Amino acid sequence: MLKKNATEIRKGIIKAVHAAGSGHPGGSLSAADILTVLYFYKMKVDPKNPKWEERDRFVLSKGHAAPVLYATLAEKGFFSKEELLKLRHIGAMLQGHPDMKGTPGVEMSTGSLGQGFSCSIGMALAAKLDKKDIRVYALLGDGEVQEGIVWEAAMAASHYKLDNLTAILDFNGLQIDGKNEDVMNIHPIKEKWESFGWHVLEIDGHSFEEIISVLDKADEIKDKPTMIIAKTIKGKGVSFMENQVGWHGTAPKDDEKEKALKELGGAN
Repeated sequence: MLKKNATEIRKGIIKAVHAAGSGHPGGSLSAADILTVLYFYKMKVDPKNPKWEERDRFVLSKGHAAPVLYATLAEKGFFSKEELLKLRHIGAMLQGHPDMKGTPGVEMSTGSLGQGFSCSIGMALAAKLDKKDIRVYALLGDGEVQEGIVWEAAMAASHYKLDNLTAILDFNGLQIDGKNEDVMNIHPIKEKWESFGWHVLEIDGHSFEEIISVLDKADEIKDKPTMIIAKTIKGKGVSFMENQVGWHGTAPKDDEKEKALKELGGAN
């Protein structure tokens, strides 16, 4: 079932970005399996009651990957899949970056890299202070962790012992200007997070079994937040997009959309 959900989410990403004529398919496709497990296995959410107080929270800190969040929310039933075809249109619900005031299921308006992650720490701290059984999940991009605000936030999360916070790094190795290691090397990434007081786990970000396992393990960690470093493939699921930096922020043309949907199992 998770595989089917992930495929539908990937199809939604392709359709949405094509309809918009712009957007970010590469880093959306790389995160599809992670969001699938979060929304269809792990998180407490209610599409019929998006503001349910006891819900878990998910923050897409790399806000430019909005298509994966929108496609996931539509697949989960927060709104109609028809909305995906209005992506980035004037007056539409789904804009280029997530809008918490306009889109059911979006917990935080994000776009400026690092700020969403900081907000997720505020959410986790608030839940602790209110003694609420709420978990907070944040997804970051590997290029995003070049931002200084990320490390200030990481330090705060450790200081406040936010064991109800799980961050996931979508580590596909590419950003808009090329390879991470060429733009601004982020290695050794595991050791950096550990030095900031985080419990760190490394996985294949396309293995449902591994994603499930580490999310469950994170529930058991006490007195420190958890960082999951998920090794992924940019453009995963569409052969001509995989590991191609040019698909970071390029919409598929008509023929490319059809080819991509065919690879994913059809246009429906």
